[in-house]
Amino acid sequence: MTTNWAGNLAFSAERVHRPASVEQLRGLVAAGRRVKALGSGHSFSDIADTGGDLVDLSALPAEIDLDSAAGTVRVAAGVRYAELARALHAGGRALPNMASLPHISVAGSVATGTHGSGDTNGGLATSVRALELVTGDGGTRAFAREDGDTFDGAVVSLGALGIVTHLTLDTVPAYDVAQHVLTGLPLADALRHFDTITAAAHSVSLFTDWRAPRFTQVWLKQLAGRPVPDLPWAKPADGPLHPVPGMDPVHCTVQGGEAGPWHERLPHFRSGFMPSSGDELQSEYLLPRAHARAALETLAALSGDIAPLLQICEVRTVAADRLWLSPAYGRDTVGLHFTWIKDSAAVLPLLTRLEAALAPLDPRPHWGKLFTTVPGRIRAAYPRMGDFRELAAATDPGGVFRNAFLDRLLDT
Repeated sequence: MTTNWAGNLAFSAERVHRPASVEQLRGLVAAGRRVKALGSGHSFSDIADTGGDLVDLSALPAEIDLDSAAGTVRVAAGVRYAELARALHAGGRALPNMASLPHISVAGSVATGTHGSGDTNGGLATSVRALELVTGDGGTRAFAREDGDTFDGAVVSLGALGIVTHLTLDTVPAYDVAQHVLTGLPLADALRHFDTITAAAHSVSLFTDWRAPRFTQVWLKQLAGRPVPDLPWAKPADGPLHPVPGMDPVHCTVQGGEAGPWHERLPHFRSGFMPSSGDELQSEYLLPRAHARAALETLAALSGDIAPLLQICEVRTVAADRLWLSPAYGRDTVGLHFTWIKDSAAVLPLLTRLEAALAPLDPRPHWGKLFTTVPGRIRAAYPRMGDFRELAAATDPGGVFRNAFLDRLLDT
């Protein structure tokens, strides 16, 4: 792989390795000067790039070890959520939440603070109870929830501490979900009833193209057996829909209120099909939930600039957590996600204007998406950033896992 999934970033690594075992990985790291791990390549930023050695984890054994008695699963870092979910479901277990794409790797998703949706659902990293990694000297180290504060700093790590080889996740009993799609929600009603709408189901996503003051679609993923969400401000869809206008809904998970296994409903896209539109750029900003209405009003005021470059905007909520570099650290969160046309020259200047408009609302950019926010502002948005810098320096004193992204973020 010479580029990321979207093709907007060409990796600058001198060498790309695909170790077939953890022992081979340890040897590569011990011999390297600068090393970074690559997951599924779904990041749009240069968070996984390096001028040294790039390590593709996809050839490592795809271990998935379920401990039903303990309610946990130990999973190899390169495993993708689609594979993990199928194995868990076969064993009668589940994850509390999933991201919109099941195609992404477990370790990469956790390291970047990737999330799903739901007022009471934490990001994917909140399911982690232990992780194992290869350190800069080729050794190994483990972090566990019982370690307390240090563990909270190590989970969403941006790849700064080492190369994660395995994670242990909490699981729950398997469950079914029914997905309902509504259309034509006026922006005024969304602002007025935002809390009611996002609380209407286990997971809720609002989509808009910002070409008019309304949400084109509302996706409600409801636990089977719970009441069908009743939102009188929008109407049920006539049939299956894709969030991006004009795209074939065959790519999407089953809608129409038909209950099915959790892993076949919580993601927006089926694992065997192209996720999202494919030809795109993405950015996302995560703000305090208390600022949701103000944030939507800000976007509406900029809609004339946003709409020409936008494929679709998705609004979701995420529960607060205690992981130091999680975008939901310490606050219930609303996420504003943008799928743009693939035109960096036009999109990046717009991001600068968008970030300036959202700045009074305390946004945190998604680590794996595109943003232009200056490093000092990002550091100020994370109260434990100083502690994380100390943890990274202590865990990787030789800077083996540093890259341009981390240099910008962590150096003052």
